[in-house]
Amino acid sequence: MAANLASTVGNQRPKRSAIAEFKRAFTGLRRGETIAGYLFLAPNFIGFIIFLLFPICFAFFIMLTDWSLAKPPAFVGLENFETMANDRLFWKSLGNSFYYTFVAVPTGIFIAFWLALALNRKMRGIIFFRTIYFLPQITLTVAAATIWRWIYQPEIGMINHMLDWFGIDGPKWIHDTKWAMPSVIIMSNWQGIGFAMLILLAGLQGIPEEYYEAASIDGASGWQRMRYVTLPMLTPALFFVVVTSLIGAFQSFDQFFVLTQGGPAHATTPLTLYIFQNAFTFFKMGYGAALASVVFVIILIITVVQWRLARRWVIGFDNDDE
Repeated sequence: MAANLASTVGNQRPKRSAIAEFKRAFTGLRRGETIAGYLFLAPNFIGFIIFLLFPICFAFFIMLTDWSLAKPPAFVGLENFETMANDRLFWKSLGNSFYYTFVAVPTGIFIAFWLALALNRKMRGIIFFRTIYFLPQITLTVAAATIWRWIYQPEIGMINHMLDWFGIDGPKWIHDTKWAMPSVIIMSNWQGIGFAMLILLAGLQGIPEEYYEAASIDGASGWQRMRYVTLPMLTPALFFVVVTSLIGAFQSFDQFFVLTQGGPAHATTPLTLYIFQNAFTFFKMGYGAALASVVFVIILIITVVQWRLARRWVIGFDNDDE
């Protein structure tokens, strides 16, 4: 019996050894894949640290200092925020940012929605029209704003020239305090509608046709199908477009800098342009960082509010993570 037991134990040892070798080989393979994965991620991670994380942390430091680049930063605490509270141009630029954001975003999404509906059909040449409407999105903002600056010229601009055909005396557009901000909004929507239209078009094409067929069988009209089928099923795409558009609008800079440079009379100076002027024109780096922190807080609040409100109107939004 002892001999049989020894033989049995001897037969089991190679099996255990083979399992251990397999585990070691598998562990080595996983370790190699893990190292390779980290190596592929390293360039992006290093870029994130150098160009994003470090500047953000450094901005939170210098916003508590008085730094003009010509001398070392001097700690002043909350003095920059006290200056901000009494800065008339800060409140003016803040109002301009809200005016631009909450006019450009709703109008842009409204137009993009109807364009997506119009392009969500099978017809000859539909791809051409989709491409035409999306082309402005891939145009550099500086180039587009330069062209629109010529279009808005009161004397030789294309818009006023066309209005003159009908005997209409066109406004001065970007040279008029009343028309300057609407002019920037028109240009921005012309360029940015293509992205929102593409997202909404993808959302429309993802709605099953069975829903429309069931609604038609129940006698629903075209408006009722849009209200009770299209809009509810499109809410995830709308949510994405609303959030990204609000964030992008509050960070807009290029079109203001090229079209109007904040004029006339600061009528089109958003908070982003005011940050640039203080930091890189007047070299008030500490004050510019303090202004940038306000933009950060506002965007954070807008995003959080949108995320909380999404639970009430976005279909399929996760409500179980509270």
